[in-house]
Amino acid sequence: MPNTKIVSEIRRLSILAGTEIMKIYERDDFDVKLKSDNSPVTAADEAADALIFAGLRAAFPDIEIVTEEQSDSHNISANRFFIVDPLDGTKEFIHRRGDFTVNIALIENGKPVLGVVYAPARQRLFYTLADGKTVEEFGVFDPDVVGETKAISVTKPDNASLTVVASKSHRDQATDDYIAKYKVNAFQSAGSSLKFCLVAAGEADLYPRLGRTMEWDTAAGHAVLQGAGGKVIRFDDHTPLTYGKPIYENPFFIAYAPGVDLVKG
Repeated sequence: MPNTKIVSEIRRLSILAGTEIMKIYERDDFDVKLKSDNSPVTAADEAADALIFAGLRAAFPDIEIVTEEQSDSHNISANRFFIVDPLDGTKEFIHRRGDFTVNIALIENGKPVLGVVYAPARQRLFYTLADGKTVEEFGVFDPDVVGETKAISVTKPDNASLTVVASKSHRDQATDDYIAKYKVNAFQSAGSSLKFCLVAAGEADLYPRLGRTMEWDTAAGHAVLQGAGGKVIRFDDHTPLTYGKPIYENPFFIAYAPGVDLVKG
């Protein structure tokens, strides 16, 4: 199946999901529930998930779909599958901080080959093209009409003056201790998968994550960064981060622009 059709559809669905999310975000109030793992979920997560799942299933009935909000899908084992986080950064959404994203990626043989990250409150849209290269789109984000796009790529880092991006809600001492091993000139703080996108767009050089994440948290951002020339590796042995692991859980990882002199943890 041509990648062009997949790119077009995941872009379209991310924008439609973002519209539904913003309708709820702009309400005076909305309910927050707790899932079995005590993580929060809102009507926005559920509405975006339903829309994306239905759209992917209708367009690509032969490709498996793994999505955060459907626990039954977490038992799927396939060489080729979509992986979806319909609203990454639910805590950012609840606290109205804006750094939440819609994430859809296609995995093939353990690698993220296509992906889209849309931050509707920040009005930033990143995605891979059919050849895997990454663009950022600008404009009104019409689901059916592609606006102005710009190819993005990582910048060559200056190891004497790095820009590091770290989580807003998951920063801890272990992360700070690791970052302290580098010569850091500036910090960027961002929520959700936007951190991958900041490295991809040359706005940061390094994003270490020493904490639990799931594959749906990282796959789309990984694809975007990879298409911009960046890399994502395991923290422990610096081998590539792969997908389709048991229960879709990630080890600690490092996302970075090639040229950063990485140090062991």
